[in-house]
Amino acid sequence: MEGVGWFGAIIIGGLAGWLAGKFMDLRYGLFMNIFIGIVGAIGANAVFEGADIHVADGWLGFLVTGFIGSCVLLFLAKIARR
Repeated sequence: MEGVGWFGAIIIGGLAGWLAGKFMDLRYGLFMNIFIGIVGAIGANAVFEGADIHVADGWLGFLVTGFIGSCVLLFLAKIARR
């Protein structure tokens, strides 16, 4: 999150969560998808940084890692609801 800051991370993570919800066709509600997006973006970014994987710099890289993290978290939420 060095290049985007905390406010940018919240906005980009929310966008990633919304996109992941649309992509996976899960209807948990807009705010839940945004929350999962923010958590997924921060979590995936931490995992990728720990593994020394750099997708891209700045907001685009954070959006891609957030989308991946959001998809994973939405998938886990879908399994947990069953």
